[in-house]
Amino acid sequence: MKLRILVVDDEAAIRGEVEEALQDAGFETRSAPDGKAAAEMALADSFDICISDIRMPSMSGVELLKRLGETSPETAVILMTAYAELETALDALRYGAADYLLKPFKHEELLAKLTRIADHRRLVLENRNLRRAVDSSATEGASRMIGESAAMQRVMAMVDRLASLPSRVLITGESGTGKDLVARAIHERGVRAKEPFVPINCAAIPEALLESELFGHAKGAFTGAVENKEGLLKTAGAGTIFLDELGEMPLPIQAKLLRAIESNEIQPVGSTRRVAIGARIVTATNRDLKVEAQAGRFREDLYFRLAVVELEVPPLRERREDIPLLANHFVLKYARELGRDVRGISREALRLLVGYDWRGNIRELSNAIERAVIFAAGREIVPADLPETFRGVTPRDPEWPLELDVATREFERAHILKIIEQCEGNKRKAAKLLGIGATSLYRKLGDSPETEVPVE
Repeated sequence: MKLRILVVDDEAAIRGEVEEALQDAGFETRSAPDGKAAAEMALADSFDICISDIRMPSMSGVELLKRLGETSPETAVILMTAYAELETALDALRYGAADYLLKPFKHEELLAKLTRIADHRRLVLENRNLRRAVDSSATEGASRMIGESAAMQRVMAMVDRLASLPSRVLITGESGTGKDLVARAIHERGVRAKEPFVPINCAAIPEALLESELFGHAKGAFTGAVENKEGLLKTAGAGTIFLDELGEMPLPIQAKLLRAIESNEIQPVGSTRRVAIGARIVTATNRDLKVEAQAGRFREDLYFRLAVVELEVPPLRERREDIPLLANHFVLKYARELGRDVRGISREALRLLVGYDWRGNIRELSNAIERAVIFAAGREIVPADLPETFRGVTPRDPEWPLELDVATREFERAHILKIIEQCEGNKRKAAKLLGIGATSLYRKLGDSPETEVPVE
């Protein structure tokens, strides 16, 4: 994250020294000689962080902090202060300052604070996006593809590019990755959205019936064919027919499908007439069709016809940053469907979900969350609610906390420990400087009054 930083100090030497250190570290900087000038600059431009001295003419750093809180609430403020003004700086934290620096300070200390603030801002923004995406995904249709990872963003960008084109698409990926959702999204985001979307699972239908389903049949073509039937390739009209598990399609039907693609016509079973078709064909498979073709199990010429564009959907273990978003989506879904008052996932349970390899991908995650919602004793899913397969899983931290209050507590704890360190371990003195009671301090740290707090 490349931050834009405003440096404010009435001493030109200090201002220049801080700016130089920040520019050497790759930050973009501007500077102002006093609080009034800084406030005017913040009105005309946007800054991620403002580093300001406290004692300045015309407008102090604390006054600038309050002004920015009104006009530029997204700008984090770090105050620079002498030790004699430490209590003023601590008071400023209650007005919303992100942190403070005691003069003189080392550049490494400043950079460390900037990194911590940048990380916290990222967590807040990502959590905001997470909530927005979860809320929208809870109400959107079946074609909602959920994912903020770079891998899924590439898939979504490709979907948008292909949606308005007539080209045939082969969607590849492991079982359970959501290839059907990708196919439906290609249909619903394109010019065919108002036309039918007709899915068919080639592995779920016996060969004799699959041929009839795809191409239709004439009355009397076989036992039980008591009337003419249109095939799905015709029923789809100008819409999309989605052939899932394409690698399971028998070779004789592959040959007939190839002829249909080449001629844009189908011949119903038991009929001599030919029927024109205009549907777009989108297919999906969890097999490597090139390997299948080399082994003689899939027609190579059909592969090249169907794979005009090949789109791979990544497995869940390669997009772990999407697991919190998906897990929350399923919590909302199953809590609503099952009438359960479950509203979230504990940090410990989330770390197990992120650490798990998900060989069954999103389908397995969906099943695990449904089970957890059923057995959850409280409003939050905990590790004990997860299936037995999670025993022994190595926990892994997610890319962002599940809830905003988690990020806030972690940031608050780090700051309290810093104050305790400056007070040489005296917690009561630290509590006084922080403006909270000793009991509140112990509670925020999760300690009892007798417990020693490690100094970081």
